[in-house]
Amino acid sequence: MDRMLRPGQRLPSTRALAADLGVSRLTVLVAYEQLLHEGYLDGRVGSGTFVSAALPDDSLRVVPVRPARTDRTTRERSRRNASTRNGERAVQSPVPPPRDEGGVRPFRVSLPALDEFPHTLWARLVARHAHRLSPTHMVYGDPAGLGSLRAAIATHLRTARAVRCEAEQVIVVSGSQAALNLSAAVLLAPGDRVVVEEPGYPGADAAFNARGAELVPIDVDPHGVDVGMLDTLGAHGVRAAYVTPSHQYPLGMAMSAARRLALLEWAERCGAWLIEDDYDSEYRYVSRPLGALQGMSVRGRAIYIGTFSKVLFPALRVGYLVAPPALLDAFLAAREAFDVFTPTLHQLVLAEFLAEGHFARHLRRMRSVYLRRREALLDGLARHCAGLLSVHNADAGLHVATLLHDRVDDVAVVAALTARGLTATALSTCYRGDRRRRGLLLGFGGADERTLGEATRVLGEILESGVSTTPLPRS
Repeated sequence: MDRMLRPGQRLPSTRALAADLGVSRLTVLVAYEQLLHEGYLDGRVGSGTFVSAALPDDSLRVVPVRPARTDRTTRERSRRNASTRNGERAVQSPVPPPRDEGGVRPFRVSLPALDEFPHTLWARLVARHAHRLSPTHMVYGDPAGLGSLRAAIATHLRTARAVRCEAEQVIVVSGSQAALNLSAAVLLAPGDRVVVEEPGYPGADAAFNARGAELVPIDVDPHGVDVGMLDTLGAHGVRAAYVTPSHQYPLGMAMSAARRLALLEWAERCGAWLIEDDYDSEYRYVSRPLGALQGMSVRGRAIYIGTFSKVLFPALRVGYLVAPPALLDAFLAAREAFDVFTPTLHQLVLAEFLAEGHFARHLRRMRSVYLRRREALLDGLARHCAGLLSVHNADAGLHVATLLHDRVDDVAVVAALTARGLTATALSTCYRGDRRRRGLLLGFGGADERTLGEATRVLGEILESGVSTTPLPRS
């Protein structure tokens, strides 16, 4: 007996399995729910739980990864496109205006709970390392990052995100956008085709466009990027694919296990690289955090990108990527050419913050904070915006994706929100083609429950007022 479950095989009941294993039934229930959510299991009402028949077994075979060296390097730097902002009008607002010009406003996407950050602890760590800063830490640093921080990040990723990596593969950069620019510099030459999700993250487009690459948008559905469409492209010139599998930006769904395995098989077959942007996977509200796509890539075809901007604070400017062994030399050479190295002081502080367990405790506490804020936003939308917009996805992350009626100008809604001291992201701005869905991305991380409730009331007033009903060209 090989003790392996096969596609379509029925699993024992949670009660029976708990009794066999001698564990709590709750433990088994949580495991089943996670596997159901990831697509490994199928639940059939009245019949039981079964192993998913869509799981491609061939992709699960472990193939050893042989580290390879490459002489492909580049010293060309990518520049991040400056984002444009809507102009503000002097309109009296019931919502207090922002206290600074940094954009700490209700509904801002990707803004964490700065009011809940452990300022005192962080200040103590910063002071400690600043006072004892040695000459070794005051000279030019390692382009890949401080060794202790790289080791701490690798440990965290292995245990919390199921990423396959060693400290040597971790490269510290100044945020996820820098990691995207670095990936583009290493992987792409002018004319190379790169697959992107449609809709998708504009910052990734900026990085790839700066390299002269051709963007190939692929539609997403409730299971993530439509891998079946990739086979219609052919292998010629498809150098990479950029995906957000744990929390698709902007629509919010998670890529199913079957889709992930199919995507990895496609990358291996075509010789393409996968760029996985895991920008805010720490926070899920319908299941436990999903493992990374990179951890399933037994042949090492994925570059993994993460950031501390969403879990700590954006001004920290520390992100990272995990380079495959075959590309490590190229990434290190490009990293040094990019901006030499990341400032050392905050690397020292962050390394201790992770190693001493402060980061793990902060994540646990913030999950409760964000769960309350998410519920406050959803309650406010139900109370003040019923019939005016619909919630598309609120499963994870720090924003809720909502949809508006087809002929509602979501860009005009954002302009009206800005005039009243709020902000949001228009869903239509995340599309490249003419077929655009109208909606709003509403961040909830940076505002407390009371503020979110008031902000939803203002949003409801704006949608009711008709300011947003200017017809847009239909595709």
